[in-house]
Amino acid sequence: MKKKWRIGLVLRKMLVYIVVAFLVWFAIHHVLSFYEKKKYPPLGQLVEVNGKEMHVFVKGSGDHTILLWSGLGTPAPVLDFEPLINELAMNHRVVVVENFGYGWSDLTDKKRTVENIVEETIAALTKSGIEGPYILMPHSISGIYSMYFVNEYPNEVEAVIGIDTTLPKATGYFDEVVPTMPSLFRFVAPSGIARLMVAFNPENVLPIAEDGTYSKGNIGMTKAITAWKGYNKNIIGEANEITNNIAKTDKMKFPPKLPTLFFTRQEVKETEDGRTNVTFYETQLSETPFSKIITFEGHHYLHWTRFNEMGKYVNQFIKSIDNK
Repeated sequence: MKKKWRIGLVLRKMLVYIVVAFLVWFAIHHVLSFYEKKKYPPLGQLVEVNGKEMHVFVKGSGDHTILLWSGLGTPAPVLDFEPLINELAMNHRVVVVENFGYGWSDLTDKKRTVENIVEETIAALTKSGIEGPYILMPHSISGIYSMYFVNEYPNEVEAVIGIDTTLPKATGYFDEVVPTMPSLFRFVAPSGIARLMVAFNPENVLPIAEDGTYSKGNIGMTKAITAWKGYNKNIIGEANEITNNIAKTDKMKFPPKLPTLFFTRQEVKETEDGRTNVTFYETQLSETPFSKIITFEGHHYLHWTRFNEMGKYVNQFIKSIDNK
């Protein structure tokens, strides 16, 4: 009996220590977050959309406006795209609108439907005085939003350049099921767990690139924003809305006269019958002679390492459109 009592006492003490340790870490995390938000102000401007603030970053100038659109869960799109932004901004105006829940943008209670995401982006562009038409340059899941944008606002888009982009018909083509994200993940950032993940496994949140590609300042900000925003309710909502957003856009396609360019990884085999990412993109090309597919060896985030080559191909692509 005494032995059981002692074991129970030890377990209770351990539980108390765990709770105290968590509360201490919780407080430290929020103090650090407060300090970091003062240390790392937005790199662009904040504009009000539906009563919340969205972060809009602009660099460069030129006759064309390229709208870079990030993939699902990218903590800070402006920082993630930085090498590619610098490359493209030498000849064009480059814009990044960070969706709600990303980077320096606020969180929102609005559902992460394709309609809301596109309309919020357009509102942020309008309030920033950035007029179209735009060259949409979506990465990953934002390909679905670009498909909707093109079909609902065709006069506002002059071309689409995809970065290993997800398009609505991909799940059907590869017979895939879209995974969901547990709602409990929304506590990862507020609890300080995201900060611990950044500290102990930075390779899971930082770009995989050669030393010097991303500055120490960029990496510091990326770590901080991941700690503030990792797996927040908007990212979870967006992940769990993918199936519905695909259903809304599955019948859409790029207009036949719209120039399209797809950057993708070299022949990633997906099915036993030989279907690959390249054969899929071939079904999505528009009918213009400017449309093409460029393959690279690399990560799904091709812009981490292939930004120089991508910049050259983009310049050639835009030049071909101008000379048509």
